[in-house]
Amino acid sequence: MKRNLLQKIILCSLLLSLILSESKAQGVQFSITFPKEKSKKAIDGRLLLFLATHDEQEPRFLVSDEPNSQLGFGIDVENLTPNQAAVIDAKAFGYPIRSLKDIPEGEYYVQALLHRYETFKKADGHTVKLPMDRGEGQNLRVAPGNLYSTPQKIKITPKTNQTIQIVLDQENPPMPAPKESKYIKYVKMRSKLLSDFWGRDMYLGAFVLLPEGFDKNPQAKYPLCVFHGHFPAQFEGFREIPPDPDLELDYSERFKVSGYNKIVQEEAHNFYKWWTAPETPRFLVIEIQHANPFYDDSYAVNSANIGPYGDAITYELIPFIEKQYRGIGEGWARFLYGGSTGGWEALAAQVLYPDEYNGCFAACPDPIDFRAYTVVDIYKDKNAYYQDSQFKTTPRPGKRDYLGHVYCTLEEANHHELMLGTKSRSGAQWDIWEAVYSPVGEDGYPKPIWDKLTGKIDTTVAAYWRENYDLNYIMQRDWSKIGKKLEGKIHIYCGDMDNFYLNNAVYLAEDFLESTTEPYYAGEIDYGDRAEHCWNGDQTEPNHISRLRYNTMYVDKILQRIEQSAPKGADLKSWRH
Repeated sequence: MKRNLLQKIILCSLLLSLILSESKAQGVQFSITFPKEKSKKAIDGRLLLFLATHDEQEPRFLVSDEPNSQLGFGIDVENLTPNQAAVIDAKAFGYPIRSLKDIPEGEYYVQALLHRYETFKKADGHTVKLPMDRGEGQNLRVAPGNLYSTPQKIKITPKTNQTIQIVLDQENPPMPAPKESKYIKYVKMRSKLLSDFWGRDMYLGAFVLLPEGFDKNPQAKYPLCVFHGHFPAQFEGFREIPPDPDLELDYSERFKVSGYNKIVQEEAHNFYKWWTAPETPRFLVIEIQHANPFYDDSYAVNSANIGPYGDAITYELIPFIEKQYRGIGEGWARFLYGGSTGGWEALAAQVLYPDEYNGCFAACPDPIDFRAYTVVDIYKDKNAYYQDSQFKTTPRPGKRDYLGHVYCTLEEANHHELMLGTKSRSGAQWDIWEAVYSPVGEDGYPKPIWDKLTGKIDTTVAAYWRENYDLNYIMQRDWSKIGKKLEGKIHIYCGDMDNFYLNNAVYLAEDFLESTTEPYYAGEIDYGDRAEHCWNGDQTEPNHISRLRYNTMYVDKILQRIEQSAPKGADLKSWRH
């Protein structure tokens, strides 16, 4: 009996020791709630905590891939009810510091944000929880309806037990309605293809820039230019009034230029003057809104995870706009251009829909050959984050400047996204590539190309990517079928010091296109010497100017292409009023 008593005493002592140990190890944690007036219903989503050592902006705007990034930590929440506490502690995944227990002691500006998810019952039978775009272009920091807290300055001592209470007392307001004018119109249409895929009504929008004299020439029908790129809240780069004389001039850190905001206004007004000049050819320009539950646009292709956006844009939206605004409505009179994401989309749409478009101008395109998926060969490399090596652990770079200075590693950029969201839900760059290109995983979310934490590459996913979205591979594989249809249509431009190493894939595409003679592609590939991201083919102007001139850059080449390729009897006059 004494023996049993002794065993009980020892067991109680061990339990007490464990409890005290856990209490001692708790460290700093944040207890986060939202009041009933912000939502009477339970919320699913991603709960984020931001810490900053300064208050130049609210903490939610200060976490980035750049060297000056502040701190972020995130957890998934499901069915979080009003006044129910969600706890972010040392177990929450953080960036650029992995855990709260490792942050330096000090004073921080603290802010929490709850990114709302909705439930989708997709046509493939999967039910998933994702953030629906709410008119902001998948920017979780300002997405309407997202809850956030008023920033507060707090002394944090990670090594001691400290529970900090935070209330999500603010809510992002709705986005303003798109603006229209004499020249700029906004259209929105329900897509049957996308609605069927997602199991709910899904819409496509677009801004349409009308030509001068549109109303006075009702007999005219116009060629169409698709300006691909990230989510446009308005049609930017077109300004009917002169630059604001009272504008407070800013400084562009990216371009090292003073008064860049004035330059932007000047270029936009110059575009308006050119657009309305008597000698300017008349055509339609559209910028598409195709934000989705994963990103600010869809990459304009059909995707197992995102839906048939390629078909929806090409066969639903574009004919809808052409009918409403008197487009010619034939492939020979449609052209594509854009930079970065828009550059990839322009080339992808041209390659995958060769009869529907008559030329693409792809500037600084996202990786068009996955042997150079920035700095990773997804077919041969074992790990995305580190060079394959027996003894060394050399990280792969993620971003550089024109002199080769590295601002972040590929691992850091991906861990930033992992902090913002699991299961490809960060709304950021690497996750959207994964969402577009990957097959659907067993859980209904995109199957990862690599382990987001470790960087280990999944070769089966890589093989799927190659067959469906590696544009250079697809051109080589299908050139005997599509080469003639693409003759004279492909134009690619990239800086040879692109910040994200996108020129590496362009070199590989050039090797194929320039060496192929049956038929020869008869297009153009050009590079900007020491030019960074967004170089679009202008050898006469610096990057910070040429990037503002997409809508005028390629007009002469488009007109030349029309003259060379328009079918007999095509309308080449009514739109030259």
